[in-house]
Amino acid sequence: MQDVHGEPSHHLATPELDLNLTARGGHLAPIVFHLPGRDVSPYALAPWLPEEFPDQPELLSVLRGDFLCLPFGGQENGPPHGDPANALWKLTEQTERSLTLSQTASDSGASIQKTISVCPDQHALFVEHQISNLEGHFSYGTHPILDLSHLNEGQGRITTSPYHWASVFTDPFANLDDGETQSLKIGARFDDLKSVPLNNGGTTDLTRYPARPGNDDLVMMVNEAATQEQPFAWSAAVLDGYLWFALKNPADFPATLLWISNGGRPTAPWNGRHTGRLGIEEVCSHFCHGVDISREDRLAEENIPTTREFQKDQFLTLKMIQAVAPVPDNFGAVKSIAPLDEHSVTITDENNHFIEVSLDWTFATSQ
Repeated sequence: MQDVHGEPSHHLATPELDLNLTARGGHLAPIVFHLPGRDVSPYALAPWLPEEFPDQPELLSVLRGDFLCLPFGGQENGPPHGDPANALWKLTEQTERSLTLSQTASDSGASIQKTISVCPDQHALFVEHQISNLEGHFSYGTHPILDLSHLNEGQGRITTSPYHWASVFTDPFANLDDGETQSLKIGARFDDLKSVPLNNGGTTDLTRYPARPGNDDLVMMVNEAATQEQPFAWSAAVLDGYLWFALKNPADFPATLLWISNGGRPTAPWNGRHTGRLGIEEVCSHFCHGVDISREDRLAEENIPTTREFQKDQFLTLKMIQAVAPVPDNFGAVKSIAPLDEHSVTITDENNHFIEVSLDWTFATSQ
């Protein structure tokens, strides 16, 4: 265990990366990827230390990187995003290339095993959660938060795999009574991230970030189903000479949320300091609503699931890959990520430049 940004954390070091995983909440960050010729660290740390806000939910005092949310959003009897994002995880096994932790969630009763592993010569996290002893319909999701605050305005390029439904959050995302602000039009539907309606009229380009300072916003895109030719869905962020990307099975994580956090929250612990952050969250949920609203199945007419049924006597495994790769200076927004063979993918940008990345992508789609 090491104290990292004020929080006891488990550490794993390989030739490909160094990662830290908090004992409380299982938050992944910081993570330093050792790319050829340079190190990069894309995941965000909150601009405060946990000790500054001991009365906040652990989720907020610890906030960093990526973590599992079960349920996703709020709940009546338990912390926001569930015990997995707040309570202690117990280390059960560590190898040269993996960490395995477990938790029995007191709010839901779920038994969860979290395994983070690294493959030789691949700059990637292979993240697996095995869930059992859970009964009923629950929302869930992952919560990667990237730090783009060091980039020039609009320098980061954000894209996702094709989607068939997309909307700005259907309720106010900003609490006006607390002085919070948002820029996007509540409930506005859109079909292009480059043209999303604004509150004050006109549109904005969500593929470019940082942007719209002084606002926090939320949008959700529901990905197209997997096919034989495109067996996974993806999200990507092109940063300064490298890209971060995630691969998932859209049957497990039907939607992608973008939490665009650029200083729109003036109250504690945010205090207007949480700027240039971007949550690229893969979920089965109704936006960031609490689990009770997700259970209302408000998108049933669109054939979009917002919860999943769990059964106590069954194991359910959720897998995801999060990775980085160097890109040329002229590399634009990602247009596609597709299999090249079982151990590599081809990533193509909007100008038809492409790179090939070693990656055992089948992990994301295997059961």
